Amino acid sequence: NTLVGMDLALVCERLAAHGIVAEAADVERAEAAARPELSRLLGRGRSSEDRDTFVFHIRNAIAALPSVVARDEGRGAAGAELDRIAHAVAHELKDAGTRRLWSRVLPGVPEALASLQAAGVKLAVVSNSDGTIESGMVAFGLRDFLDAVVDSRVVGFEKPDPRIFTAALTAVGTRPERTAHLGDLHAVDVVGARGAGVHGVLVDPFDDWDDERCPRTRSTADLARALLAARR
Repeated sequence: NTLVGMDLALVCERLAAHGIVAEAADVERAEAAARPELSRLLGRGRSSEDRDTFVFHIRNAIAALPSVVARDEGRGAAGAELDRIAHAVAHELKDAGTRRLWSRVLPGVPEALASLQAAGVKLAVVSNSDGTIESGMVAFGLRDFLDAVVDSRVVGFEKPDPRIFTAALTAVGTRPERTAHLGDLHAVDVVGARGAGVHGVLVDPFDDWDDERCPRTRSTADLARALLAARR
């Protein structure tokens, strides 16, 4: 959700298979709206890579879809039915594989990375994942912009553990006070970065995080423009 997002067509396809009709834009909006609740769960020590965590997130995103809200006429989603659908959809999406699910390069990302690289900014991906991030960055045409890729499965610890950020700092040869980390989950990305002395920035495309005291940006492209403007 900083460089690449979910394949919205795939998500819509799996929802439709379980009787939920949704437009891609609605799925994108609902998933973003569900992130604060996911962050609160992760803040209690749950791993972001657990399947149960993903089921929890998908359930909350489905509950926020306009078609589901309208169907339930303000009563909230029917618990047992929503649990069943969320479990099925989440597992089907996971079974599709990380590369297939997370395959939508977000608008403006290649241009943003290119502009930062041209300005001499060192760039690294720090991701909680399953060992496929390096090959994914290659497949999406983004690897050449990056000085390092740090995958939690490879290094052995995941955000918010400060050690994964320290690994990234070492890989690119910079200091924490001169580094910013952009991510979509406060408890993982901002809290984790701060634990390593790194500046945490929260990506918040729809103003869902107005209760969090940290710098926010709508996208990686917006952050790149702000950083370059500040440098000038």
